[in-house]
Formats: sequence, structure tokens, C-alpha cells
Amino acid sequence: MISDPDVFGLLYLVTIVCFVVALKFLSSPRHARKGNWVGGAGMLVAIGTTLALEGISNWALMAVGIAIGTVVGVVGARTVRMTAMPQMVAIFNGVGGGAAALVALAEWHNAVDPGGDETVSIVLSALIGSISFAGSAVAFAKLQELVSGRPIVFPAQNVVDTLVLLGAAALGVTAIAGVEEQWVLYGLIGLALLFGVMFVLPIGGADMPVVISLLNAFTGLAASATGFVLDSTVLIVSGMLVGAAGTLLTLLMAKAMNRSVANVLFGAFGQLQVAGGPERADDGRTVRATTPEDVAVQLAYARKVIIVPGYGMAVAQAQHDVRQLADLLEQRGVEVKYAIHPVAGRMPGHMNVLLAEANVPYTQLFEMDEINPEFPQADVALVIGANDVTNPAARSDPSSPIYGMPILDVDKAASVVVLKRSLRPGFAGIDNELYLDPKTTMLFGDAKESVLKLIAAVKAV
Repeated sequence: MISDPDVFGLLYLVTIVCFVVALKFLSSPRHARKGNWVGGAGMLVAIGTTLALEGISNWALMAVGIAIGTVVGVVGARTVRMTAMPQMVAIFNGVGGGAAALVALAEWHNAVDPGGDETVSIVLSALIGSISFAGSAVAFAKLQELVSGRPIVFPAQNVVDTLVLLGAAALGVTAIAGVEEQWVLYGLIGLALLFGVMFVLPIGGADMPVVISLLNAFTGLAASATGFVLDSTVLIVSGMLVGAAGTLLTLLMAKAMNRSVANVLFGAFGQLQVAGGPERADDGRTVRATTPEDVAVQLAYARKVIIVPGYGMAVAQAQHDVRQLADLLEQRGVEVKYAIHPVAGRMPGHMNVLLAEANVPYTQLFEMDEINPEFPQADVALVIGANDVTNPAARSDPSSPIYGMPILDVDKAASVVVLKRSLRPGFAGIDNELYLDPKTTMLFGDAKESVLKLIAAVKAV
């Protein structure tokens, strides 16, 4: 047992330092794995220190909880497919918010000063944690396609959402005023859960990277509020780190889409779904299909190829085959680079994670601002399952819902090859003008099968 406050204070300081260092390492793909290890080590120190504190009891119950959590975490992390990583992040994030709300509920009658600062922390923990839990659960259901990924809206939805949130806030004020009735906190949590569900339902799949980041920030804030409830400095600091990082990432994701956070949350982006795709433009341009053999000739004799991965590559689990194709081209003297859009995929960094799994060198991954000036020098831009982030309408059509969104300038390459199952629009629900560009050819089919055909065809050139 640890009874000296200086000792456990020092150990908690080690935890905080580990979390800060982990965030630093996670800012670069080259050191991200090390960051995970450092962050995990810090969490292990925090758990061990907490269990060693004087006065800790219920060891059997805690052992059961630790065992269940360990099994769920290890099995989940080991078995989840990379395409399902956003879902796992969403649900694990929600568990954190739910835990904060449960702690608030448990500590409700233990407050030494009803209506004081501790009650404020309990109310904030319950409110924000419940919203994060329910919102993350809906995000998980959307990403897992248990419910429609399209915005689910009804008349006056924003008004109803506002009234529900105001109701939860009113109950929070009632609790802070000194009313200790159990129904007050139950009602607050219930309304917060309802708001979390209604908050995420109207948000389309295209905005999930922003939503996941925002809910992550919510969970951090809820954890920090819980730290005040439990008088835990390490929980306060770690929660604020998560909250700050999630908030910054949310703003960066919104900026990458050239939209405000408010528009993401209340704009029902992607509400309209176009059933097919553009086969012919008014000016006579048509979509041109191609064959693996023709594409292989372009790739094999190119000087520079830029690969643009998207969610279609993730769904097809084609990242390893894409790496094999790139290696084959490099053996022929072709310069190969990867263009990564900030909101490609369904969560921040999704493409980076997928390509890292395939051992694609970090030096070949380039963010949008770095790679866009190089497209005019590229002989071929190979788009694999990416849609909205390559749509020139973002630059040319003021009426488009994605107008102003920074995109990858694939249309500036000498030739564009798009690997896609069909002409069906992406999450934004609009046709992609890139497919009608005279420089663009379409290789229809599953991304993995198409890449395997390209590998065989390049070898035969």
C-alpha cells in the first residue's frame, strides 16, 4: 500500500509525462507505434498506483472488472478488421463517456457540499459523459451499417434537440442549486442520452471523421470533470489532454472540408442520395471504361505515379496488393507516391493506418498540401476507391455541397485512372465530375481484384 502522498504524486506525474510524450510521438506516423507503447505504459503506471493506494478495497470485484476489460480490449484489438477500426474507436470512446457518467451517478450522494463545486463537476461529468456515450453508440451503429449512414432527420429536429438539451441543463441547475433527489440526476442522464442519440442521427457518413473527433473531445472533458469529483489530478490532466487534442482535431477536420463545425453538426450533409452516376455530360463528354492491360501499359512506362487511396480500398482490403503493385512499379524505375486527404476514410488517419499495416514506407505518404503541387508532374494519378476528395466540383461549382472543400488535384495529372465498383456517388451524395474528364478512364470492379489484375498485367508488359 502507498500512504505517502509524495510517492503516489510522483507516480502520477510519471503517468502524465508518459501521456504528453505519447501525444508527441503520435503526431508522426514514424513514431506512432512508440507513442502507443509509451501511452500504454503510462496507463499501466496509473492503474497500478491507484490500486496500491491506501484504503482501496473490493479487490475481487476490481479483479473481475480488470479481467473482463482486458479480454474485451485484447480480443477486440486483435480481431477487428482495419476497415472496422473507426467503429472500434467510436465504441471504445463511448465506453469512456459512459464510465464518467456512472462515476457521477455513484458519487451523487457522497458530495460533501451539496450545491458546491463538487456538485458542478458531477453534473458536468454526467451530462457530457452521457452525450458522448449515446452519440458514440449511434456513430458505431452508422459505421457498422446497423442503421442508415445517411442523415436521419425529421421536421424541427434542431428545435427538439435544443429543447432536450435545455431540459438536461435545467435539471443540472436544479442539482447545483442543492436538490439531492435521485430523480434529478436520473432525469439529467436520460435527457443527455436522448440528446446524444438525436445529436448524431442527422449527421451523414461523410462527416464521421469530424463527429468521432468531437465525441472524443467530449469524453476527455467528461473524464476531466470526473477527476474533480474523485480529486484525481492525473484524471484531470489526462482528460484535458484528450479534450484539447480532440477539439483541435475536430477543427482541423472541419477546415479540411472547408466547413464550420456547426454546419457539420446541423447541416445534414449528404442527405440526398443520387442512385446512379454521370454517364454523359451536357457538353457530350462521356465516361470511358478501360482494361487492366491498358492501365498496366500506362503505369509500367510512367515516370511518376501518384496513388490516391480511399474508403473503397479499405473495404476491399486491397492495401497489401496496392503495396505490391507499387513495389513492382518501383522495380521498373517508376517514382511512386501516395496522396492522403485529411478526411479520406471514416476517421482521421484511416488511410495512414491502413497503409502502415501494409508496410508502405512513411516517406512515400504525403498530406494534401504537400502532394498537390506534384500532380501536374505526374504521368498517372491512380485513384483507388476515393470519391468526394477528388471531385473538381469543389473548385468549380458554387452550387455543390462540397464547394470550397480542399481536394486532391488529381485532375491536373497527365492521366487519371479510377478504380471503382460503379459510378455511384460517395458520401456527399453527388456525382463526381472527375469521371467525365477526357483524361480519366474507369477500371470498374472490386478494388482488390482490379489491383491484382493490374499486378499480373504489369508483370506481362
